[in-house]
Amino acid sequence: MRFLHAEGETQPVSATEKSEDYTANPDRVVVSFGPDHAPLEQRQVALAIEEAQKLVPKPTIIVFAAFQFDPEASKDIDETNWPGVTLLKAQMNVDLLTEDLKKKRASNESFWLIGQPDVTVECPSSNAAEKEYCVSIHGFDYFNMETGDIESGDSDRIAMWMLDTDYDGRSLFPRQVFFLTDMGAKDLKRLERSLKTEVEPELMKAYVSTRSLPFMAGQHRRVAVKIIDDRGIESLKIVELE
Repeated sequence: MRFLHAEGETQPVSATEKSEDYTANPDRVVVSFGPDHAPLEQRQVALAIEEAQKLVPKPTIIVFAAFQFDPEASKDIDETNWPGVTLLKAQMNVDLLTEDLKKKRASNESFWLIGQPDVTVECPSSNAAEKEYCVSIHGFDYFNMETGDIESGDSDRIAMWMLDTDYDGRSLFPRQVFFLTDMGAKDLKRLERSLKTEVEPELMKAYVSTRSLPFMAGQHRRVAVKIIDDRGIESLKIVELE
């Protein structure tokens, strides 16, 4: 196998933990790892699924583990409908690239599972000729490795988010970027040094928000929302505009 690099099985549920969906047999899991220094691409997702379809017995779970995910690859993983098979994204900690780091501490998680951002698209204007849209983010779901539970994170866990108001299906071009923490004077000075220009403090306040600035629909009529949480985990959602 070229695009499936590991396999295993889920841990059987103990007799005391049986539930309605309990099965005595463990689930077969296969894993496809992305490259070290590039995003996992759409082609790898397609070829890994093609290889998985040839396996007997078929896997129940396919995990795509990568340091970064190409937007179209991420969309394909989220939207692929294969009855009886679950596709998951696992973002790998970049510390795995450094061999001499201590990784045995409980706080050093090597893999993170995170769901798509919870976003809504609104159209405040009723005038079709001047139809503008706004995107709001509300949070995301993530898998807690310590408890094994799915937990909901609200916008307080999001460090920044980016909005491509005319996503072309190939690459993400952030046209609006938002931070969810107010910037102090020192933060603005550091930003000015990085950008090598002056930053208007009042203008920056518009970009400390969970709601985007109004925008017109582009020729592709879809938007891409990418969030980065307070641990550096990324997640993407693509939404078609009506």
